[in-house]
Amino acid sequence: MEKISFIGCVLLFGFLGWGQEIEEGIPWSFENRLTWADFKGKVPPAAEPAATTASGLSYSYTANLIHHEVHLNFEVNAYFYPNESWYKPDQCDELTLSHEQLHFDIAELFARQMRQRLESTSFSDNVKEEIRKIYRETLEELQKFQELYDWQTDFSRNREKQLEWNQNIGSLLEN
Repeated sequence: MEKISFIGCVLLFGFLGWGQEIEEGIPWSFENRLTWADFKGKVPPAAEPAATTASGLSYSYTANLIHHEVHLNFEVNAYFYPNESWYKPDQCDELTLSHEQLHFDIAELFARQMRQRLESTSFSDNVKEEIRKIYRETLEELQKFQELYDWQTDFSRNREKQLEWNQNIGSLLEN
C-alpha cells in the first residue's frame, strides 16, 4: 500500500507572503462573525480602500493507493488573517464590516466548492498534481468572484447591492 501526503497552500488576497512567515489564521465559522477588533493589521501608507480582509483557502490530504484505486482523505478550510487585515475607523461603519465579513464568507463558499470537487473526482496515480490543479482553479474562480462582488457593491458603497449580496451569500451558506 502506498501513502501520499501533502500539506496545502494558503492564498491571501491583497497580500503576498513570499519570504515571510504567514500567521495562523482564524478558521471560518458561522457562529463567529468578524468584528473590527479582529482587524489588527496596520493601514498601509496611501492605502485607498477603507478596509482590507486577508482571507484564503488551505488544504491538506492523504491519499492511499489500494488495489489500484486512490482513496483520498482531505481537509479544506477558509481562514481570516487578522494581522494582514486592516481598516480605517474614520471611514468604516457596520455596512463596511458586513462587506468585509462577506469576503470571508465567500472564501468559505469556495472551500465548500473545493471539498465537493475533491469528493466527486476519481484520481489517478498523479493525485498530487490533480489536487493542485483543482486548488488553482478554485482560487482563480474565487478571485474572480471576489472582484465581481467588490465591483457590484462598489466596495460596500452601493448599500442596496451590498444588502442583496449579504442575503444571497447568507442563504448559500445556510444550505
